Amino acid sequence: MKILVLANDLSGLYSFRKELLMRLASEHEVTCLLPENGRSDKLKEIGCQFVDISIDNRGTNPVKDTMLLIKYFTIFKRIKPDLVLTYTAKPNIYGGMVSRILNIPYISNITGLGSAVERKGWLQNLMFVLYRAALKKSACVFFQNVMNQKIMIEKKVIRSKYRMIPGSGVNLKRFRLSPYPDTNTIDFLFIGRIMNEKGINQYFDAAEYIKEKYPFVNFHVVGDLVEEETHRIKELINKGIINFHGPQEDVRKFYAFTHCTIHPTFYPEGMSNVLLESAATARPVIATDRPGCREIIEDKVNGYLIKEKNSSDLIEKIEKFLSLNFQEKKIMGINGREKVEKEFDRNKVISAYLEEIKNVNNEEESSDEVGYSVKEIN
Repeated sequence: MKILVLANDLSGLYSFRKELLMRLASEHEVTCLLPENGRSDKLKEIGCQFVDISIDNRGTNPVKDTMLLIKYFTIFKRIKPDLVLTYTAKPNIYGGMVSRILNIPYISNITGLGSAVERKGWLQNLMFVLYRAALKKSACVFFQNVMNQKIMIEKKVIRSKYRMIPGSGVNLKRFRLSPYPDTNTIDFLFIGRIMNEKGINQYFDAAEYIKEKYPFVNFHVVGDLVEEETHRIKELINKGIINFHGPQEDVRKFYAFTHCTIHPTFYPEGMSNVLLESAATARPVIATDRPGCREIIEDKVNGYLIKEKNSSDLIEKIEKFLSLNFQEKKIMGINGREKVEKEFDRNKVISAYLEEIKNVNNEEESSDEVGYSVKEIN
């Protein structure tokens, strides 16, 4: 088969879908269509072909989106894929539309509905219209959390087969149980895009308060500066409150020396990969009580859930964590590891994809045998 994979971020595709892509590339011709970021060689090393295409991820410019639709159409006609896999909003929508128009089987993955869908208004209504058009003939729609699935069903977006998967899962061999650090300091870790919707300001608020009250506590930040937080983070770095490490290709060394990961996001995520990786390394986690986080955290068992956009609640949960002794913190981390082993093994995600791809193959073979397209009947 010729399989075309659509996404909006090369680093994310490689980090969270590498094992699936390797498996598919061992048996099929796989082409990844997404923006270049200087790392396309990584995809080629695992047997995939690569086509560069620009995507305005966060924009709502109709001209740019129409151009993306046209580019997809042109490339699809040239490559002639037998199957299309789509991830993230714009590839799901515009890749789904083109696949439907060209009668190409496609499997969509709702990796989160995004801010536009969560906020009521004309843009939300438009997004639902676009999703209905895009997902109507999808061979399967994968959801990563129950809330996203519920919304899309209530809004009558989904008319095709759908199923739940455990996010992107986590590679349990890569993210191994790490010995819990027995040190005189307690180190907290934030990993993610440094932007308001990821809860960075709640993290900064908590760091300022806790650092003054508990000098032995350190706060670390790993990620890209993508919004207007530059001034505040520079100020906190100069005061010795924040240790900023910038973007990192391999975050495992940060999990190794830190005691707890904090993820105060209020961004509409599918399933938080940061929390999955943290828990896999046996690190307790503190995160927002919202879809994409609460599925991973059992409150007071492997971490703490906090109220959305609430710095005071975050501070309270940090102080609760600090009051635990070494063994209690360590057990909390081990509980997290056991949970991801049971529920979030990436092999579960790979198996789901292979099963649905097999179903597509069987449908295509059936339609060939009887001389008409199954999709035409629908």
